[in-house]
Amino acid sequence: MLHTSKMNKRVVLVYITALIVGFSYGMHNPIVPVFSQVIGASYFDLGIIGFSNFIPYMFIPLFVGLLLGRFNNGLLLSLGLALDAVSIYLLSTANSVLEVIIFRTLTGVAHSFFWPPCESIISQASSPETRVKSISRFMAFFVIGIMMGPLIGSFLLQNLDVTYRILFQLAAFALATSIISSLLLTKDGKANQKVKFSIASSKKIIEFPIVILILLFCSAAFGIFLTILPAYMSDRSISESNIELLFFIFGISRLVSLLSSDFLMKKFLPSLMGVILSIAIGMMVVFYSHSIMEFVVAVLILGFGFSVYFPLTFEIIMRRTRKEYVGSLIGAYEATFGIGWAAGPLVAGVIANSFGTSVPYLLLFVVGLIVTGISLSRKRSITV
Repeated sequence: MLHTSKMNKRVVLVYITALIVGFSYGMHNPIVPVFSQVIGASYFDLGIIGFSNFIPYMFIPLFVGLLLGRFNNGLLLSLGLALDAVSIYLLSTANSVLEVIIFRTLTGVAHSFFWPPCESIISQASSPETRVKSISRFMAFFVIGIMMGPLIGSFLLQNLDVTYRILFQLAAFALATSIISSLLLTKDGKANQKVKFSIASSKKIIEFPIVILILLFCSAAFGIFLTILPAYMSDRSISESNIELLFFIFGISRLVSLLSSDFLMKKFLPSLMGVILSIAIGMMVVFYSHSIMEFVVAVLILGFGFSVYFPLTFEIIMRRTRKEYVGSLIGAYEATFGIGWAAGPLVAGVIANSFGTSVPYLLLFVVGLIVTGISLSRKRSITV
């Protein structure tokens, strides 16, 4: 077993990796829907692009989860980051919607090798008492990067006349630097051969139906936020630099929420219900928003929900899972997240194209209320 100092060092390296990856994502992700529209994408196309980006996350995390117990987690993470950097660079060469779809699918494959290894390393290096704090800090570093990225992206677009394509190339280079810290994680990162290595163990996720329901709703809404909402903002006359600024404000809200995770953990059930309701209410505000200030209110509300649901739902599963099944359950958890992430943009794109661009946000408000009611009626299954 690793000594405490080595474990702490490994967690710090994960935090550094998350910071750099978040910075790269924050710099380029908000612009992808706008860039896609420039080369001819409709709202339906944006839904397909979002679906293609996230569909690998429906399946590959299961595979990665099985690998976590048999292969060096740092090496798995490094391979994913290398592929991620390549996929973002390729995006800068896209000239058609089809090419964007292909390159975003590749990004989705790469992203599947980011979260599970990081979560596994942190879980192994943390006690049950400190796990929520460690996971929250991991996300906080990721969010700090996501906050910094849009600011730099906005500055480059507005003041240095950087094109979308060059912005993607810079983001790819930034992400590539994270491979340094991930390679350092390969040291003392030998696999634990005692971990159960089977598809059957990953099926234990079905023992948490309410967690699955909450996770599907939150991840579907988050997928729509990332892939459809920037284009919706653009259609409502929000400039590219202001869209980047809104994502910075969104990051501030997420960071503040994550820093309060200790307090929220003590009020677990009210916090979890607050998460669902904040997403529902935030989407209702989006439905009515036309100005930059209205969108500011929306992203501040959404920031809370889109941050805290991850460590809270993750903790429910980890507290009730035997140690030898952790890798498989992490993979299944992330795959469930991927189902919502992929389905949300696809459904929203179809609805926006057919019934109006604001309709998906109204529907998310209604679904959020329904999920809250169901969760409260089964609250015993989501307490820790």
